[in-house]
Amino acid sequence: MLTTYIEAAMRRATCKLLPEDGTYFCEIPDTPGVWADADTREAGLQELRSVLEDWITLGLARRRPLPVIDGIDINPQHALPGAGTPE
Repeated sequence: MLTTYIEAAMRRATCKLLPEDGTYFCEIPDTPGVWADADTREAGLQELRSVLEDWITLGLARRRPLPVIDGIDINPQHALPGAGTPE
């Protein structure tokens, strides 16, 4: 299911060429902080996938709710907003 979630998220990825320096900026809507920049679109998407994987791992470890993407919900049943924050 995790692979399916990642693939669904990556299908939503957008990349744009930045005219200032000729690099590509890639991001995935609804995944705050998941972005990458690179010299080529392909390299940007590869880096974006790595950032997404780390973002998911951290979110699950901290029991943060992750967005449902294309009907795919990878949240544990006990994930609650604010769960996992230091007390």
